[in-house]
Amino acid sequence: MYSAALLFLFAPAAGADPTPLLTKSEVRLVRNIPYATAGGETLKLDLAVPNTPGPHPIVVCLHGGAWKYGDRNELSRIPLDPELAKTSNGMSMIENLAARGFAAATVSYRFAPKDPFPAPLEDCKTAILFLRAKAKEYDLDGSRVAALGFSAGGHLAALLGLTDKSAGFDGTLYPEQSSKVNCVVDLFGPADLTLYAGSEGINNAFMVPLLGPAAKSGTEAHKKASPVTYVKKNAPPFLVVHGNADLIVPIIHSERLVAKLKEAGDHVEYVTVNGKGHGWGGETARETSDIVTKFLRTQLKQGAAK
Repeated sequence: MYSAALLFLFAPAAGADPTPLLTKSEVRLVRNIPYATAGGETLKLDLAVPNTPGPHPIVVCLHGGAWKYGDRNELSRIPLDPELAKTSNGMSMIENLAARGFAAATVSYRFAPKDPFPAPLEDCKTAILFLRAKAKEYDLDGSRVAALGFSAGGHLAALLGLTDKSAGFDGTLYPEQSSKVNCVVDLFGPADLTLYAGSEGINNAFMVPLLGPAAKSGTEAHKKASPVTYVKKNAPPFLVVHGNADLIVPIIHSERLVAKLKEAGDHVEYVTVNGKGHGWGGETARETSDIVTKFLRTQLKQGAAK
């Protein structure tokens, strides 16, 4: 089921982004690309690439779903809801990103409780390694990679930006490649999982499946999986977007992450969306879309000499 969170990247670009959009026929969508086998399952991604001269910068998109559910296809198909489809420009989210000049992948990752943390993060890192290894085949620029995620996907995107190989989350595939990203777009992702440790109901429902039994006693497991734990100087640039009426992931998560990034001297842009909860649409969505597009173009230096 589509989340309202996805509406902003379905919205046609507004005046703040004057670059002409490609049409659907000018975008190539490749589905069901296997990128790894892990936990007894084949992990796949869908990839949208502009039919224009490349190589194209890559945006790796991560769906939400509380680390327990969700589907990469939410980001690679036109919305099922007729009202949402009206804002889609006839394309899926990743196709809309490709229409703006990016190669965009939506990635499946393993779910808790069957595969607890760090399995989902390892999978997202492996997807980046795979895309870099296959860059020539798909006309991609492996030197320009962004991580973008919603909710639980935002949590994973932030960890992609803040953890390197030394953190031990890279897995074993494509060891010749790097999982580092050039920038991160974190859309209302949980950033400090210790905030859930004091609520038995939330902790048991979400943290124990994700982190294992250790989440029932103490906060060490929460810290290990929290983006705020890994903030350091020279992190990649971040764009953090959060609605200040979000009851699912309270805005304090983004506030703590932004404060840590600023304290470390890192580049961070913070957008608070007034009165909005866990996703939004309408004109606010269009404005957010332009902010995200501008950030990606600036940080990935689209069209600039490498």
